[in-house]
Amino acid sequence: MLDTEGVVVSWNIGAQRMKQYRPEEIIGRHFSMFYLPEAVAAQWPAEELVRAARDGRFEEEGWRLRKDGTRFWASVVITALRDENGTLTGYGKVTRDLSERRIAEEAVRESEQRFRLLVESVRDYAIFMLSPEGIIESWNSGAQLIKGYSAAQVIGKHFSLFYRPEDLSAGLPAAELKTALAIGRAEEEGWRVRRDGTVFWANVVIAPVYDATRRLRGFAKVTRDMSERRRLHELEKSSKRMSEFLAMLAHELRNPLAPIRNAVTILQLEPSPSPLVRSSRDMIDRQLSHMTRLVDDLLDVGRLTTGKIRFVAEQLSYAQVVARSIEAVRPLLDARRHHLKLDMPDNGLWVQGDATRLAQVLQNLLTNAAKFTPEGGRIELKVWQDGTQLYTSVQDNGAGLSPQATQQIFELFSQGDAQTAARESGLGIGLTLARSLVEMHGGTLSAASDGPGLGSTFSFFLPNAGTSSFHRGEVTHVACAPLVLVVDDNRDAANSLAEILRLMDYQVKVAYDGLSALELARGHMPQVAVLDIGMPTMNGYEVLDALRAMPGGPSIMAAALTGFGTDEDKSRAIAAGFDVHLTKPLDFAELQEFLKSAGALT
Repeated sequence: MLDTEGVVVSWNIGAQRMKQYRPEEIIGRHFSMFYLPEAVAAQWPAEELVRAARDGRFEEEGWRLRKDGTRFWASVVITALRDENGTLTGYGKVTRDLSERRIAEEAVRESEQRFRLLVESVRDYAIFMLSPEGIIESWNSGAQLIKGYSAAQVIGKHFSLFYRPEDLSAGLPAAELKTALAIGRAEEEGWRVRRDGTVFWANVVIAPVYDATRRLRGFAKVTRDMSERRRLHELEKSSKRMSEFLAMLAHELRNPLAPIRNAVTILQLEPSPSPLVRSSRDMIDRQLSHMTRLVDDLLDVGRLTTGKIRFVAEQLSYAQVVARSIEAVRPLLDARRHHLKLDMPDNGLWVQGDATRLAQVLQNLLTNAAKFTPEGGRIELKVWQDGTQLYTSVQDNGAGLSPQATQQIFELFSQGDAQTAARESGLGIGLTLARSLVEMHGGTLSAASDGPGLGSTFSFFLPNAGTSSFHRGEVTHVACAPLVLVVDDNRDAANSLAEILRLMDYQVKVAYDGLSALELARGHMPQVAVLDIGMPTMNGYEVLDALRAMPGGPSIMAAALTGFGTDEDKSRAIAAGFDVHLTKPLDFAELQEFLKSAGALT
């Protein structure tokens, strides 16, 4: 008990045990002696009595002192005591030692602080809290690194700013919070947007956070950048089909080019062709070189998956890219009598990227639109800018796409709907290349259609807007006439190569299969052999082994001639005993170099 001035007038056993004073040591002294010096200096004990007298009761928690000078955390209740007339007669004071609870609370607080520091220091994951309405309330260093925003730029804003426009239109952010509330957790993978407008493939986990009364406090959101894992996953899925496709592509497309190249070389070796023959020969040569380049361009899809595609980013005029693309596709548009409408701002549009690759994307989309739109159709190329993002769409009123095809059309070798694909030829790699090239620029490419027969729209956005190596030269004549054995099951290829060698004054024997080649060699062993690898019954490796086993065979200089031209194919040929590996269509300079190394040229 205290009197009206705050002097202690009674002291129980609990007070003695808690504060260490005996009754005779404390009764008659002011209760402020239990307070910290700074509280006494601020006259806080007197203020407590004033409040208790005014309100009838005062309650607080704070530090108090024991006799030995140690501190303890106390819960204090002071009650004003009055007589029957309402006159203040003193105060009843109850103190409770809450030190253990305080220690536990401090431990929890310290643990929370350590956890907060741990979360804030994580750099590989974006970890942040949302309010129940989806407002960002915290932001760690990983979130800043992955998404490009500082804490000051995002705290207080809605988390939907990380989603693409099409995801916002579909209501994805709200759906994720709804799922998290319904089942306790929402997890998905999809595209998210960084501050600079580029997109990345993200793994996202959202979980609701409740307090002790099960009241929703908000959501914990963890985002991880999975772009590299997605790229490796896509590479793993397509690597087997890719290898098989590239082997087929190299062999099947280069094989027909080989006899054509040989025929052109024969015409180039003619001493005095007529002007008409010369003009036709040069035209074939140019077009053959173009076809060879196209074959090489198709291999870009392989280079993309291995990260070896050439990409040169620079500040460039997007209008020039558009003009270049339209010019390249114009012959096809005119041939099909399509009407092309261009909707693009007059002011200059600049973008950071590779002009050649961006033109490749646009040409692919325009070519697709022209191919799959009936004659006399309409195609619209639209370009617009929104902030730092540059958008492009190609819309047609052609064959359209089913919902399933809209999802599958970007897969490697996919040609969309079977009936539509049957009417138009293609390898099904163009859109895969286009999407990959757009993603290399930090954007995305998507397709939309209302259904078959209702046209299609291909759209993409970009961030940060603001020939053959044959040289003819001099043909060096041989000092003698060595015998060259040419073996190829492709008769046109074998005969045309033989004709080239005869024009160079070689003796030539031709065989169209392995057994015939061995029969010719038994009659007259050749000094040089040019063997096709992919022959039925007896392949080039088997023919070479049999030739080398004959008398005089070990001295033969042998060239492997094949449409398979990978480094692995070349290594295998050399390991099998061939002196050189030549790829179809045959480069005349490489043939000359081989003959020179074989000692057949002087």
